[in-house]
Amino acid sequence: SNNAGVDNFGLGLLLRSKQIKRMVSSYVGENAEFERQYLSGELEVELTPQGTLAERIRAGGAGVPAFYTPTGYGTLVQEGGSPIKYNKDGSVAIASKPREVREFNGQHFILEEAITGDFALVKAWKADRAGNVIFRKSARNFNLPMCKAA
Repeated sequence: SNNAGVDNFGLGLLLRSKQIKRMVSSYVGENAEFERQYLSGELEVELTPQGTLAERIRAGGAGVPAFYTPTGYGTLVQEGGSPIKYNKDGSVAIASKPREVREFNGQHFILEEAITGDFALVKAWKADRAGNVIFRKSARNFNLPMCKAA
């Protein structure tokens, strides 16, 4: 998901019932339960720049396994070591891995892997039993590419 939602709605309900093991998102927001689970080592979190997250999902839907992007080069995203999961004592249990770096035309890029899934939970305005879905307003942002990636 692009974000962690709020405490008592959407992903907040899934977090409260411990139905989420790992979040790949660009923004964690104001979800207190999300913060509590992450800092106590109950939840894995992979922070990804929003444009990179969108492209990882789009690439997954298009069957492209990975792509290069300049976003994140020279940061902890490229270097690895960002805490994905903590131990109960606050030490890092799982850290992000370093990204492969390539140079194209004098500019550095890092390799990002696509996101796919067996299914996607999406918010739509209207759907039919055949699986045709209509998205409106901001629901068109991540829902349509996530349908394709799953």
